[in-house]
Amino acid sequence: MKTSLILACAALALHALPAAAAAPEALLKQHNCLACHALDAKLVGPSYQQVAAKYKGQDAALKLMDKVKKGGSGSFGPVPMSPNPQVPDAELKAMVQWILNR
Repeated sequence: MKTSLILACAALALHALPAAAAAPEALLKQHNCLACHALDAKLVGPSYQQVAAKYKGQDAALKLMDKVKKGGSGSFGPVPMSPNPQVPDAELKAMVQWILNR
């Protein structure tokens, strides 16, 4: 009985964690980022390695978060990136930090 109670509490605690606690890779999949981007190959948009290389040594997290929210084009060519205003800021920050650390 005690073990069941502990397991039930652990399960509830996991569901109560904020979504930003999810692995950034899972968030990228959840928000359909992988439809246009891959880790190491250009798809519709640049690879995450290309993004990390372009902004290496820069404090670009806020700039990239804004770019994801508002969309745009020109940074990596003429193909526009659709705006993604529905992505929660905490999740977006986790994803951008993960990308920049490639």
